[in-house]
Amino acid sequence: MAKILVIDDEDMVRLTIRRTLEKLGHEVEEAENGRIGLEMQKANPADVIITDIIMPEQEGVETIIHLIKENPDTKIIAVSGGGRIGATDYLAHAKKFGAARVFEKPFDRKELAAAVEELVSA
Repeated sequence: MAKILVIDDEDMVRLTIRRTLEKLGHEVEEAENGRIGLEMQKANPADVIITDIIMPEQEGVETIIHLIKENPDTKIIAVSGGGRIGATDYLAHAKKFGAARVFEKPFDRKELAAAVEELVSA
């Protein structure tokens, strides 16, 4: 199937996404922040990237900007639980800067998996 890179500072979120997508036959790699995710993407590109927005070291919108700058066709799904200003605002920025799909945490795993399948087959 496809190679998926999951960038999120929460171990349980990465594990949940990994298990969901591996059951569908995808290869899943993980990074705990945007800086590491960018390095991994440069070294061995993924077909789809799922990134959190609020993370230490390098947050998600900055990560999306760098990913799109490197490759404008990068397929990105942004997820966020919000924070002080709320997930909707963060996710709107993620979409503005290149995320193809956005999901508010907690997200429905089936909907996330369907979005991955859609982007892989596009």
